[in-house]
Amino acid sequence: MQPNKRRSGNAGDEHDTQVIEPMAEAMNAKITPRSLRYPWLARILSWAMLLLAAWPAAAGTPDKPEFYKGKTITLITSTGAGGTYDVVARLVARIMPRYIPGNPTIIVQNMPGGGNVLATNFMYSIAPKDGTAIATIHSAMPLHQVIDGQGVRYDADQFGWLGSTGPQNEMILVWSTAGVRTIEDATEREIVLGGTGTGSGMIIIPTMMNNLLGTKFKIVTGYRTSEEVNFGMERGEVQARAFSFGSITSQHPDWLTEHKVTFLAQAGAKRDKLLPDVPLLTELAKSKEQRRIFQLVSSAPALGQPYVAPPGLPADRLAILRGAFAATLKDEAFLAEAARIRFDIDLLNSEEVAQIVRETTHAPPDIIAKAKAAMGLAD
Repeated sequence: MQPNKRRSGNAGDEHDTQVIEPMAEAMNAKITPRSLRYPWLARILSWAMLLLAAWPAAAGTPDKPEFYKGKTITLITSTGAGGTYDVVARLVARIMPRYIPGNPTIIVQNMPGGGNVLATNFMYSIAPKDGTAIATIHSAMPLHQVIDGQGVRYDADQFGWLGSTGPQNEMILVWSTAGVRTIEDATEREIVLGGTGTGSGMIIIPTMMNNLLGTKFKIVTGYRTSEEVNFGMERGEVQARAFSFGSITSQHPDWLTEHKVTFLAQAGAKRDKLLPDVPLLTELAKSKEQRRIFQLVSSAPALGQPYVAPPGLPADRLAILRGAFAATLKDEAFLAEAARIRFDIDLLNSEEVAQIVRETTHAPPDIIAKAKAAMGLAD
C-alpha cells in the first residue's frame, strides 16, 4: 500500500506562483497609475495583496493544535489482554492524551495472532496513516523479518518508531517441578516449552538454544497469548518458556517470592541487575560465531516494548506523537503507576529504537544465514 500523500510546501508555492502572481500583475497594470494619484489606495491594495498571497498557503495548512481535538486514537497491542504489553499500553492510553494538542481520547485494542505478526502487518498496510492509529508491537518483529519472514508483510525500517519503555532481558525459565536447575540439565533431558507463534522471542530463542547449545526443549506452539502460556505452565501442560523479566516482576511476582521458577539463561546486552548469577546467551556461546548470532537474537530484548506509527505518517503528526510518548514516559503519575505494578521504565527515544532496528535488519548476511540455519530455516 502506498503511503498517503500530502501537498508539501513546494506545492503551495507553485500554487501561489500560478494564481497570485498573474492576479498581481493584472491588478498592477490597471491600478498603479491611479494609485500614484491616491497614495492611501496604494497602501490598501498592497495590504490586500499580501493577505491574498498568504491565504492559499494558510488554507492548505492543517490547524495542528486542532487536528486531534474531538478525535480518538486507537492504540493496538499485538498481544492479548492481561500481559504487560496490554497493561502498560492502557497506562500509556490514560496519560499520553495530556501531551497531545487537542487532548484526544486513546483507546486500546488487542490484536493477538500469528506470533504478533498479525498486528504488525495491520499497522504497516491497513491502519490509517493520519495519526489516529499507533501500536505497541513485539520487540522480536524486526528480528523475525530477517531470520524467518513467515507471514511478514512489513518492513520494520519504514515504521515511524515513537520510542520504547526500555530494554527488558528475555529469560529462559523452567517451572520448579521440572527438576531442572542449570543449562547443563537442559542439555540432558527433554523439557516441554510453550509458545505462541513462530515470530515471537519465546520460540526464536529456545530453538536457537537447541541447535547451538544442545538443549532439549520440546517446543509446543498454538497458545494465542503470552498469558495463556503462563496458565499452561501453571497447569502443568508445559514446563518452561521464554519470558521478559519485566513481565515476570509485574505479572507474576509470586514466581520469584515463592521460588516457583528457575532461570537458566537470559538474552540481553548485559545481565539484569536483579539476576547477576544467570548467564547471558552470549556468555554461553561456544565460539565467536555463535556469540555474534546470539548478539543478533538479543536485539529483541534490547528493544523492550516499542511503540510505532504506520509508515507514511505526515512528519508533523509523527513529531507530535513522538514528543507526547517521550513526555508520557517521564510523567510522574505514569512512573508512579509503573512502579506500583513493578514495571521498570528506562525510556529509549525514537532515534535509539530506530538504530537498534536498523542494526537488526541490516545485520551481516553471513550471520543472518547462520542464525536461520540455527532455527532450521536455511535457504
